Amino acid sequence: MNPILLNFPDSFQTERLLIRAPAAGDGRAVHHAIQISFPELKPWMPFARELPDRDETELNIRKAQADFILRRDLRMHIFHKETGEFIGSTGLHRMDWEVRRFEIGYWCSSAFTGYGYMTEALFGLIDFAKDKLSAKRLEILCDGKNQNSRKLAERLGFQLEAVLQQHDLANDQREYRDTCIYSKIF
Repeated sequence: MNPILLNFPDSFQTERLLIRAPAAGDGRAVHHAIQISFPELKPWMPFARELPDRDETELNIRKAQADFILRRDLRMHIFHKETGEFIGSTGLHRMDWEVRRFEIGYWCSSAFTGYGYMTEALFGLIDFAKDKLSAKRLEILCDGKNQNSRKLAERLGFQLEAVLQQHDLANDQREYRDTCIYSKIF
C-alpha cells in the first residue's frame, strides 16, 4: 500500500503535552526556541550549524507539513497543553513503511530542559508508532559524544545495538565521530 493512503492521527496528547504535526505559522515559536537553544543545538543538530532566519524556519516547517501529509517524514511539534508554549520537536524519520521501521529524532528548547518533557513526549511517540503505525522497530541514532541523547535513549528502554566507528563527521565538520545505534523492537 502507498503510505500516502495510510490514515492515522496527526496529533496525540500525553499528561502535560500536545504533540502534533507541523502547521503553517509555527515558525515564529520554533525560530525563537532555536535562537535561545542555539549553543546547545549547534554541536549536534545539522539544522543548527548556522542560525536560520525566521523566514527560513517557517519555510522549513511548511515543507515538513507537506512531508507529513505525503508520509515522507513525520515531524511533530511539542507544545505544553496548558500554556500552549512550544517545547521542542520530535518525529519519525527515514522510515521504511514496508518493514515498519522508523528512526526517532528530537530536540528540546533550552527553556524547557530538565522538566521531563522530552521523555514524556518520546514515550508518547513510541506508543503512537506502535499503536497507530504498527511499528516493528524504532531506532535512535546519535553522536557517540552526545551523552544526553544516549542517556535518554537508555531511559526510554532502547538497547545499544551498535557503535559505528568514525561513521560521520561532527556537526562542525572538523572531526570524525562514532554513531551509536539504539533500537526498540515490538
